[in-house]
Amino acid sequence: MTYMVEFQHVTKKFKMYTKASEKIKDLFRSSERGEFHYALRNVSFHVEKGEIVGVIGLNGSGKSTLSNLIAGVTMPSSGEVKIEGTAALIAISSGLDGQLTGLENIELKGLMLGLTKQQIKNITPKVIEFADIGKFIHQPIKTYSSGMKARLGFAISVHINPDILVIDEALSVGDQTFAQRCLEKMNEFKENGKTIFFISHSLSQVKNFCTKGLWIHYGEIQAQGDVHDVVRKYEQFLSMYNKLTQQERNRLREESLEKQGHL
Repeated sequence: MTYMVEFQHVTKKFKMYTKASEKIKDLFRSSERGEFHYALRNVSFHVEKGEIVGVIGLNGSGKSTLSNLIAGVTMPSSGEVKIEGTAALIAISSGLDGQLTGLENIELKGLMLGLTKQQIKNITPKVIEFADIGKFIHQPIKTYSSGMKARLGFAISVHINPDILVIDEALSVGDQTFAQRCLEKMNEFKENGKTIFFISHSLSQVKNFCTKGLWIHYGEIQAQGDVHDVVRKYEQFLSMYNKLTQQERNRLREESLEKQGHL
């Protein structure tokens, strides 16, 4: 069977540096020496066409790293990521150039995703209408609020009509009216059989919108499968986690990462 998204034993690690000069030294020596942070370790899963995957987990557990790997923003350190078709990432300011205007960013992102000049011309009015940021469309992105960046990023991504849509906390900013409009557009994609990854801290939205759940805990998959089963397990964990002191939470994180280091 051909899957839309397939991760096979994927690990993503980042080199830890104490000072900038160490990065320069790594250009002339083996970069495998030193201390690493494992954002994801030995992650494997597959997603079929039309599945809506809710990705949940604590901050710092690797959810955004996962979304960047699916969208091709970054590459795995080891393992294999297989993607069928085009994937678009919707995250605050993702893929937007701060020096360019909103209008210029529509063209830039369209070209990056393989659209022709004519296709970009056709979707531009729809993007502008959906984003609804007024005259700011002619201003540099660096002048935008986080909510305006999310509006434009979402509007561009949904109108280029990707095969796989990755939404990383993009609905957590901005007003409720726009969030509702986004959910309606996402439901339209759902009805059209698109594959969607919905990364969110809103467990009610995940349960109502998604068909499959993926709980990532400090770089590893803790649970996956039916969304209601996965969310229930995560809620049980949160009930325990929220009773911990900050010191106990730090110790839990350190123990989880130390355990990974011995795998």
